[in-house]
Amino acid sequence: MVPPCEVLEIYAIRGYTMHMHLAAIQFDSVSFSYGDTPILEDASFHIHRGEFAALVGPNGSGKTTVLKLILGLEQPAAGQITLLGDTRAGAKRDRLGYVGQQFPADMSFPVSVRDVIRMGLLCSSRRYGSKARLCADEAMEQAGISGIAAMRWGALSGGQKRRVLVARALAAQPELLILDEPAANMDAQSEQRLFETLGKLKGNATVLIVTHDMDYVSALTDRVFCMGDSHQHRGIVQHRTEAAAEDSAHRGEAGLQRVLHGENIPGDKCC
Repeated sequence: MVPPCEVLEIYAIRGYTMHMHLAAIQFDSVSFSYGDTPILEDASFHIHRGEFAALVGPNGSGKTTVLKLILGLEQPAAGQITLLGDTRAGAKRDRLGYVGQQFPADMSFPVSVRDVIRMGLLCSSRRYGSKARLCADEAMEQAGISGIAAMRWGALSGGQKRRVLVARALAAQPELLILDEPAANMDAQSEQRLFETLGKLKGNATVLIVTHDMDYVSALTDRVFCMGDSHQHRGIVQHRTEAAAEDSAHRGEAGLQRVLHGENIPGDKCC
């Protein structure tokens, strides 16, 4: 029997029953350690397809480990991870887009913005020909960077680089987009443009933002998950949020949600 949180609809096609799974990411009682140092213990959570979710926690709490587990770079010591309906490690990697904190490239290398974005198609069936060019152009339009397509990567500002990396991930048309500290070192205007781009994805792709900002998340966020204290609790809990006051001095912007760390939502109550 498929748990209710995992099923969107059931279709009968030529006598066969097909389950449409609602969970894009699901951790079931996952534990992981580095040697004798436990990072996760019996952690369970899930993110629905099409949701905009945030994973928050202080530095050292295990956020990077969770990313590695999702990406298939590490394997759990116990429990099960399901990604887009598949439990095989790395099985859905071609349907996942990832934007890290940094782009490991020589800033002096003469690569253009358009070239960087096309790199996102290297593992895709659309990597050659006119279809690849169309995907890259659509991603640039979606990210609002068409006007800088010919610029050299090394000449961009930090905010422009981050939006180019988002477009690079979008070029492969992922079902799941993960961004690690996407607004780090951004000014308010660049951050606003980034989240305008991400807002266009909401409902069409699943978006997971990973951040060390424990107090506030974007107003786009549907659900917030928090890494437990590394010395006391090594699970993942879901917190309630409330609209932040428009005159909040946090980053000088409105449209934020404040994370209510004292109010948890049980994992079986969201569906």
